[in-house]
Amino acid sequence: MTLPYLTSSIAPIEAEFRSIPEDFEVEEIPAYPPSGNGEHVFAFIEKRGLTTKDAVRAVCEHVGADPKAAGWAGLKDRHAVTRQWVSVFGASPDAILRAGVEGIRVLEVALHPQKLRTGHLRGNRFWIRLRQIDPSRIDALRRLLSRIENDGLPNYYGEQRFGRDGDNAERALRWVLGETRAPQSGFHRKLQMSALQSRIFNRCVAARVQTSTLGKVYAGEIVKKHESGGLFVAPDVEDTQARADAWEISATGPIFGAKMRWPEGDARKREEKLLEESGLTLDRLAKWKRVAPGTRRVVRVPVRNIDLTVSDNTVELDFTLPAGSYATILVREILKRDARPPKTG
Repeated sequence: MTLPYLTSSIAPIEAEFRSIPEDFEVEEIPAYPPSGNGEHVFAFIEKRGLTTKDAVRAVCEHVGADPKAAGWAGLKDRHAVTRQWVSVFGASPDAILRAGVEGIRVLEVALHPQKLRTGHLRGNRFWIRLRQIDPSRIDALRRLLSRIENDGLPNYYGEQRFGRDGDNAERALRWVLGETRAPQSGFHRKLQMSALQSRIFNRCVAARVQTSTLGKVYAGEIVKKHESGGLFVAPDVEDTQARADAWEISATGPIFGAKMRWPEGDARKREEKLLEESGLTLDRLAKWKRVAPGTRRVVRVPVRNIDLTVSDNTVELDFTLPAGSYATILVREILKRDARPPKTG
């Protein structure tokens, strides 16, 4: 489906995006600093033209460490300049710091007792450059960004979630329904199932955008505290809505799975209908609970104090997003088209 835009009243602002890797920079905000002692080496790396997995594998092979024992908090874009922490086991800090791998710079190293795990990050800071913008559209861009700062960004999953050809969700649906065999690789099973869950979640968010209810809280819904991450059922709607308006909490949507927490009352009925419309049942999902246990995800995310710098016909945006949210969704609102990376190979 074509996902609706929060800022549909503002016409597309044409620009060139990702003409060079430096047009998309991202730096991870870690959940905690390395302790300074332990058997795992935390390395803060900058990479270009590589996926996180390929970069970690290259560093490990260079220093003689086992890539399977390495870790990272999040996967970063290949078509960008990205900086993130990774962990390596079985090599010295000095060896990693001196590792000369094409496309990778090791900026810092420190020891830590445990491997870095997926999700161990607070968020990401982005620097986005849009080139060849018509200077007469800058005021429209400022209005668009103001709307996003006020209402939040729809927490859609970006196009990269669905695979290079965009068909991972459909593949998963076929094997969940028993029409084809599931991939033998556990990695690919999880990848495709995540795409299916993400596609359904995007439909949930799209419905809210279409009905201008992105920030609304309904009785019985599961809401999430932005600061602590705690979940609870919305009791008194008036009080809960006031907290949502103050950006303390937001409504969540379903990442369907056997262990997902369900809302109550009419809110549950709406999610059951969404699941049915997607061609799935709880029984079918239960068979894959190890691959897709299910969870909740907020339908909007705060984007505060977006810094905009204009130089001739180039705009640079500097902003921060919570972990798991996509900067390309903000760019998509500006361009009114999907901000896909270029295909190679």
